[in-house]
Amino acid sequence: MTTYYDGSVSASVSPSGVRQQNLARILELIHREGPLPRAALTERTGLNRSTIADLVAELEQHGLASQAGPDPSRRVGRPSPVVHAAADVVAIAANPEVDALTMAAVGLDRRVRVRARIPFDVPPAPEQVAVSLAAQVASWLGEGLAAARIVGVGLAVPGLVRGEDGLVRDAPHLGWRDAPLREIVRARVGLPVVVGNDASLGARAEHLFGAARDADDVVYLNGGASGIGGGLIVAGRAVGGASGYAGEFGQNRPGIGRADDRRVPDGVLEDEVDRDRLLAAAGLSATDDATLAEALRRVGTATAEIDRQRRILATALANAVNVLNPSVIVLGGFLAMLAERDLPGFVADVRAQAMPACGELLEVRPAQLADDRLLIGAAELAFEALLAAPTAS
Repeated sequence: MTTYYDGSVSASVSPSGVRQQNLARILELIHREGPLPRAALTERTGLNRSTIADLVAELEQHGLASQAGPDPSRRVGRPSPVVHAAADVVAIAANPEVDALTMAAVGLDRRVRVRARIPFDVPPAPEQVAVSLAAQVASWLGEGLAAARIVGVGLAVPGLVRGEDGLVRDAPHLGWRDAPLREIVRARVGLPVVVGNDASLGARAEHLFGAARDADDVVYLNGGASGIGGGLIVAGRAVGGASGYAGEFGQNRPGIGRADDRRVPDGVLEDEVDRDRLLAAAGLSATDDATLAEALRRVGTATAEIDRQRRILATALANAVNVLNPSVIVLGGFLAMLAERDLPGFVADVRAQAMPACGELLEVRPAQLADDRLLIGAAELAFEALLAAPTAS
């Protein structure tokens, strides 16, 4: 989409279309960068002060933004009101996993308003996810979200999701195949629903707001209860592949240098680098990431298993470095815990197995958004239509 921020009009874009694009630009700026003075919006968009004031007023009329008094710390120049994205315009974000459904309501101001974790004894069916999600949304609407405007639902699914229609082609750990999750959830909640791969959405969130915000070439790997997934940012753009399935690093067969490191004959990466194996080594059953991370920080019986998984993960990442030449690798979930055990040593292990030129600029960073990374990514997917055309509906 061609965007005109300077107020110019193309023969192919009507004046109302240009205005919608300028509204979208302002809303995107305050959503992604936080509150900004109107003077900063003038500078960033190239529009004049009166046009910015008019556009912000329209966003206010639609309940998408608000203005506050000037920042008292700014003593130079004319005081400028500060424009905020609306906190009560929210997206419902959800991440179904084999052991729980994690949900949150994320505001247009990017703050998590409320969150919930609904445990399951066995991997849930799509209909069970839809029922649980609808019940939680109804509960929130009767309490903390009573005055909120919900724009839609974003689902981050650990599996292959077809980009064009949100069909879950294969989520092996959940046991889902060709599941029309978007339609199932929409029928229960009565809201617009979008579906994406969890790791791809995590990559999006970390690139926009987290550990990779300053990088344009990024490999993101997420480790969770359903295995390992990944997302790619190349030249500042998310790469989904022909059907949206790119980034399935967990299904690659890793090079394993030590025979005694292998646990599964002909296994894939997520068979060898595995959360359940870490839980068992730490003497834990199913638990959340915070508890697992604390257990792994303690030196004990888990040390040998941690070291084994670190070696295999480092080799897998070196292969990715040779193919994609990223400047940053971001690791989320239990993969971040493995790397953080000795981050400089881990980076050295990756570089040692990569081509020197490919790895010379490489940084490996733990995800910054912690437990919110997948939910923020799912919320971004739900906000996408609103951010593209703020006053269209």
